[in-house]
Amino acid sequence: MKLVPLSAKQLDFIDGSTARINIAEGAVRSAKTFSTNIRWLEYVREGPPGDLFMVGKTRASLRRNVLNDLFDLLGAKRFHWTNKQEGELNLCGRRVYVVGANDERAEEKIRGATIAGAYCDEASLYPESFWMQLQARASIAGAQIFANTNPDSPFHWLYKGFIDNDELKALGIVKTWHFTLDDNPALTKEYKDSLKAIYSGIWYDRMILGLWVMAEGRVYDMFEESKHVVAKLPAMRRYWATADYGTSNAAVILLLGEGTDDRLYVCREYRWDSHEKGRRLTDAQLSADYRRWIGTTLPLRVFIDPSAASFIQQLYYDGVKGIRHADNAVVDGIQEVSTLLGEDRLRIHASCEGLIQEMGLYVWDAKAQERGEDAPLKKNDHGPDALRYGVRGLRNVWRRWVANVKEAA
Repeated sequence: MKLVPLSAKQLDFIDGSTARINIAEGAVRSAKTFSTNIRWLEYVREGPPGDLFMVGKTRASLRRNVLNDLFDLLGAKRFHWTNKQEGELNLCGRRVYVVGANDERAEEKIRGATIAGAYCDEASLYPESFWMQLQARASIAGAQIFANTNPDSPFHWLYKGFIDNDELKALGIVKTWHFTLDDNPALTKEYKDSLKAIYSGIWYDRMILGLWVMAEGRVYDMFEESKHVVAKLPAMRRYWATADYGTSNAAVILLLGEGTDDRLYVCREYRWDSHEKGRRLTDAQLSADYRRWIGTTLPLRVFIDPSAASFIQQLYYDGVKGIRHADNAVVDGIQEVSTLLGEDRLRIHASCEGLIQEMGLYVWDAKAQERGEDAPLKKNDHGPDALRYGVRGLRNVWRRWVANVKEAA
């Protein structure tokens, strides 16, 4: 493996992260995590005695982003699980607890703990209650916290309360480092150019420029009918269906196809809007409609709104195969749809009039932004929700079409 000298920003973070709370924030692939890993290993060896914690949005994301790299670097002798089920590992002879912080109940995982130090990966994805509980529990003399994060809304609690808090910085409690792509010496110009081509709009500002900016206006501001809507479909290799369930609201089902040109196509659309039709459909009626609509096409999977338990049961009863509960990670799904649109790897057939209209009307919720949350307005969202379920469920299909998406995630 070729060794690359550390950048000035990496060295400054590793040598200068001496505050109680140290945060590396900025662009994707800008060496934030690598720098935090190196600094954390120093702290594990030299920090005060006591229990250590490593935190991710989930244990799985922490394992993928951090733990696997540490294991490769250290080997089994210096890194091994002592109780994997309970999330306890031995890191260079120190006991470390691994926890996920993906909802408000996460703070219960560290209540009562006395913490000598913590590593926080993707810190902006935690609930504020967990972060504040962590500050209280890191009570051993000399305890430090090392965190990394990509940008979010400028109203986000982490940005307002810590990253942009001059008072805490003046007191020496918080230190922050802003990383850009140029702070990662391992990246080639070609790779950086490919990343810049992937993102657009708000995602470019955040992921490439590393800016804490608001999500304003249209969610899919890169969507262009002249570019993304087609009158003719290419040959398809295989199909999937994806559904946003509604009774009082519209129910939308989309047929997605993998084109022989390595693009994802929305081939056709089913839509039942009870407001427009003047009556609701039962789950049995909706299931019958779906089976008539899909005809002889055999989707490999059917991704369905995870809240649609009764409809899912009806489809099972009616013999529909390949049903999967959709992943409802809203912002992640929106980013992935945006990536495909930006790379011209997602197109919609002109017959899908409802979805096409909603793609232009789907907007961010300004009130949610003021709370520091990225959330679309719950209006004109049925087609986009169904599309998001499908795109998120098919990541393993389309990632190979989009340059360096896996590495940039």
